[in-house]
Amino acid sequence: MNKLIIQNLSKTYPNGVKALDNVSIEIENGMFGLLGPNGAGKSSLMRTLATLQEADSGTATLNEIDIFSQPHELRKVLGYLPQEFGVYPKITAEQLLDHIAILKGITKSSERKELVAYLLEKVNLYNDRKKSVKGFSGGMKQRVGIAQALIGSPRLIIVDEPTAGLDPGERNRFYNLLADVGKDVIVILSTHIVDDVRELCTKMAIMNGGKLVFHGAPQTAIDELDGKVYQKVVEREELEQYAANYSVISNKMVGGKPFIHVYSESDPQNGFESVKPNLEDVFFSKINTSNLLV
Repeated sequence: MNKLIIQNLSKTYPNGVKALDNVSIEIENGMFGLLGPNGAGKSSLMRTLATLQEADSGTATLNEIDIFSQPHELRKVLGYLPQEFGVYPKITAEQLLDHIAILKGITKSSERKELVAYLLEKVNLYNDRKKSVKGFSGGMKQRVGIAQALIGSPRLIIVDEPTAGLDPGERNRFYNLLADVGKDVIVILSTHIVDDVRELCTKMAIMNGGKLVFHGAPQTAIDELDGKVYQKVVEREELEQYAANYSVISNKMVGGKPFIHVYSESDPQNGFESVKPNLEDVFFSKINTSNLLV
């Protein structure tokens, strides 16, 4: 069993933005979802854990490895798929994985050849191994990205916004691949897409403004809202009035009109109807976006 322990992690950038504000969390094997709006601090946390930037204060350990004082040891057991996975022009999938395997210290060519073939098979790209990665679809590039993240038998895998730009079919294939990978290692899935976490993760955290505003099981968070979420279709010009009088969790357009969800301990009446909460309600309630009128 692997364990990642993060304690009191803080990071402020030179421009004054506090990207991480005293973040503490423990994560074990399996798929862990990190949700938050753009600018919440998710990528800053992922980059810090991946040893791509230093924290101002706090500690982080993966099993016996101190991530900040032993970055080279951490990198040996880290798989990382950044938001933008760049590829070399004109290089094939097979050549790319072979090159990364060399960088990760696998010097024996026969061992690399066997590993690369295994990984290409695992991500369903073996038949495309001789093709240039530059010409791959977004989903195929992401699968190559996961394959390279698996080189070196990692104990921690970090994937940052992995399904952005993928079509529904590619997303589903990517989900299945991640779920398979996440059985024996820690996989941190950083995303602003609620469906990613709902589909994949048994544990999750929500970040906003550099802080952790929730940590636990998605279903636990949903159960906490049971009987407290109500919905109603309103006129667009009424949005400000409803925002002033109710605790609006979210609103989206349905049939050209705003469809609002509100939080209330008791029935608010006035045409609202009770609705079963979902993870999207949890997300919006935790990041306190009731003042955002779309």
